[in-house]
Amino acid sequence: MKVVISGAGDVGKYLAKMLIKENHDIVIVDSDTELIKDVDNTNDLMTVNGSCTTFSTLKEAKVHNCDLYIAVTSSQDTNILSCVFAKKLGAKKTIARVDDMEYLNPLNKLTFINMGIDRLIYPEYIAAKEIVGVIKQTGTTEVFEFSGGKLTLFVIKLDETSPIVNLSLKDAARQSNNKNYRVVAITRNDDTIIPKGDDILEANDIVYIITNPDGISELLKTAGKEKLEINNVMFLGGSRIGTKSAKFLEGQLNVKMLEIEQEKSFKLVDQLPKTMIINGDGRNIDLLLESGLEKCDAFVAVTGDSETNILTCLLAKRYGVKKTVAEIENLDYIEIASKMGIDTIINKKLSAASTIYTFTMKAEVASIKCLTGTDAEVLEFVTSKDAIVTKNKLRDIDFPEGVIIGGIVRGNKSFIAMGDTQIKPNDKVVLFALPTAIHKIAYYF
Repeated sequence: MKVVISGAGDVGKYLAKMLIKENHDIVIVDSDTELIKDVDNTNDLMTVNGSCTTFSTLKEAKVHNCDLYIAVTSSQDTNILSCVFAKKLGAKKTIARVDDMEYLNPLNKLTFINMGIDRLIYPEYIAAKEIVGVIKQTGTTEVFEFSGGKLTLFVIKLDETSPIVNLSLKDAARQSNNKNYRVVAITRNDDTIIPKGDDILEANDIVYIITNPDGISELLKTAGKEKLEINNVMFLGGSRIGTKSAKFLEGQLNVKMLEIEQEKSFKLVDQLPKTMIINGDGRNIDLLLESGLEKCDAFVAVTGDSETNILTCLLAKRYGVKKTVAEIENLDYIEIASKMGIDTIINKKLSAASTIYTFTMKAEVASIKCLTGTDAEVLEFVTSKDAIVTKNKLRDIDFPEGVIIGGIVRGNKSFIAMGDTQIKPNDKVVLFALPTAIHKIAYYF
């Protein structure tokens, strides 16, 4: 597939790296000469230095014969305009990054399609929904829903006291005798394992589990995780992610937000009428304590500074906060932060890349989740008529190495995949795949 990406910033670069691994033909466009040089020196792709809102630059990038045009510059208006131009020049599909919630209104969707924009992506909104999901399911590190919650991926770190530590997956399954969830992957010492029944669970393993709604309570109990009662949430930083998350939660929980900029604090008072806004520097320990840090059940650090978010979350842990969430945009810090004890890490690059990546698959993909702490991904395929995967029971299909089927949504019902399960056309199938297997598995659907 030929893909043109406008914007050599963090999202554009990360997306390019993902797509290069899949052998796509990538072109990156940016008007910043230094950014283009950096991309040129570190990636095997073509670059074009120029404005993506000029026809000459888009023609140089050969937009006229690209399969997918992605505009992820820092300017919403630039992204929208360049997508319109790209479609006029012949791009088959276009995606624009935006930062205005009004544009995501379903009533406006047809307007953008008529303009030539196939999809709008708002990374901060996607990240905010992930934060809300984690706070609502407090026994877990990360939570991702599929098909409106009919299946859910839980990411859980096993403590030494967990009842299933030192048990094989087979024995752990016998212990609970519950068929409503399935372990689909384990991350251990930076390696991702697609597990088999004899694999032993160890303390500090990060375990990825697919479950349907009936299995959630039993799953948390088996893993030794209690569902914590969250009533008081403190946000550090009135960023777009913080504001969107607080908007989702205010009215249901007691929400406080600390913002260092006075002018922004006044605006937040109007935007978040049910949230207590505190103007001050959240790096000040005394201010955090005066604001009620010790009484908080969850602390969410979403400033624009990854280091501040990491350090304040560690401080919150020290003062007894049950759940900490840090926005970490520096990808090099993610692995370190997870080992330091921060419960959940949010990265909007990964959130945006997950959504955009679905457009590069040959099979119909309802969603893809790029996970922190592992290169592997969780995919939700829609099974086509006469697909290979419908021909036999799962145990009789020779899937590629590095793939495990987790669960299936059929109509309004969801269930966990077993060896004797047979997938049918139009089923939505959630699976876990290592990078080497992602495009191989698309063939089966």
